Amino acid sequence: MMVEVGTQRERVAGRVWTVRLAPHGLPSAGSVRLSCSRPACADERFPDATAGRKAAIGHVNAHLARIRAGGGPHGEAWCACRAADCTWHTPDAGRRDGARPPAGAVRCGGPVVLTVYADRAGRLWRIAETCARCAAAIPGCRVLDTAAAPHRTAPAESRRAAEEPVRGRQHAGGAAGSTTAVFSDHAPSPAAVGAPSATGPVSLPRARPGTPPGASRRAKRWGKIAQRTVPHDLEPDVLRLELIELGDAFRAYQQRPEPDLALLAELHERKARAFRLWADVSGDNSLRHEAERAEKAAQTTREMDANRTGRPVGGAAGDGPVVERLLTRTQAVHARAALDHLTAHSPYPEAEVRLAVFMLTLRAAKAGTGNVTGQDLTGWLPGDAEQVLERLAAADWLRLPGTVADAMASRPENPTTVTVPTLLPGQPRPLTFGKTTRSRISGWAQKIVGDRKLRKKKATAATRLLALYTAAHAGPDGRLGLPEDDGLRLDQVAAFCALAPEEITEHTERLVAADWLTEADTTGGRLRGRLSERALPLSGLL
Repeated sequence: MMVEVGTQRERVAGRVWTVRLAPHGLPSAGSVRLSCSRPACADERFPDATAGRKAAIGHVNAHLARIRAGGGPHGEAWCACRAADCTWHTPDAGRRDGARPPAGAVRCGGPVVLTVYADRAGRLWRIAETCARCAAAIPGCRVLDTAAAPHRTAPAESRRAAEEPVRGRQHAGGAAGSTTAVFSDHAPSPAAVGAPSATGPVSLPRARPGTPPGASRRAKRWGKIAQRTVPHDLEPDVLRLELIELGDAFRAYQQRPEPDLALLAELHERKARAFRLWADVSGDNSLRHEAERAEKAAQTTREMDANRTGRPVGGAAGDGPVVERLLTRTQAVHARAALDHLTAHSPYPEAEVRLAVFMLTLRAAKAGTGNVTGQDLTGWLPGDAEQVLERLAAADWLRLPGTVADAMASRPENPTTVTVPTLLPGQPRPLTFGKTTRSRISGWAQKIVGDRKLRKKKATAATRLLALYTAAHAGPDGRLGLPEDDGLRLDQVAAFCALAPEEITEHTERLVAADWLTEADTTGGRLRGRLSERALPLSGLL
């Protein structure tokens, strides 16, 4: 993009589109405002961040579609990142003194590319026309298109200075394109010196012997993986092709609408093998470090897949049913620790009190305080909630900001913040899980206690405690207890549910009637059984 200034032609800075999400109104409302740097785009309001992010992504895609329809990035545009003093990627981008980067610290170069950047918090999206070097230096930046090289006549001195061809490759959604620009690695670039200058002519590389007519040289000779360029002359050839294919496979995986953790683990394993061989060939120890990271990523991904499906790591497809689990194995261990804590620290032995103590403990486990509503309380203990809350407050196990009646009347838009003194910071922490695990376990318990079929069968607090215990102590196949233990000890189950051992049979029959258990047997001092198919996602993955 160029404009006439007197008798000289001056380059115009690359275009920038910035889309932002910001809070709107009261923080408690959760509403957000979507704004775009383009004056023609009016601000929009959304009730929550999820709807705002969805609209922001659609807004960014609409701009990208218009840019492509208009011919893509402008080949003669000035680097937009350099116009912003390269603060998008320089280490001292947070400086507030307005100083520009030191001379020579930043050197633009390469063709003009169309880039898109999204911050990790999901609050800012930026489309910009930058040079290829700045695009490669901006963390989290993706290159979508490369502009055609501008046709300009360069002075002889510039042509002599621009003798070294630099080949660039960028991807958009897994598709490959080719741009070969000619510029000098030793002379200051136009952006670096702050004045326009012409570059040498663009020369297309000749096809190598054996390359079929029309074949893309870039797709065959070199590529990028893990922010590294695969050399076009890397030997052996099979390693070079494997690295190029792996880079394309990772980029294609990022475009998948749904994750496939088994496939991702396989890609990480292939990457580990390829980078280890690359390190042996080149002697670069950083490649060996990357291979170790890929091995750990493969193992972690396989564990995530096992947590999600309930299938043991390395297990075959026929080892058990593939079920989307609510808890990971680690989270299930923390859930059982919370159950054990309930048994030892409930101020009263009654089942109704224990159930309320467990649910309130999960709400306040992280900071000693948590929010509850009257609907929560009546859902846990229909008819008994107010009495139980009064007993817990009288025992100073629970502290309320107002009266019990106020807590019972609280609604979701104005919940009651309750305090459990034994869980406040500064006290020894009986439960060591973090914020995410606390939220997941609390949701898991809420799904069990509020189960629709248990409510229809008018399940008592003891029956719901038994449902919690059986879910937490079931294996991936739904069977209660470890295989070598032949079920669960009846006395331990009864102690948790505040029942006599002989009363467990009655409550297991209620769980079978509610389709929580498919079978149950309490003979020989053991509770044997299996979770039903609908309860299987809530199993504790013993």
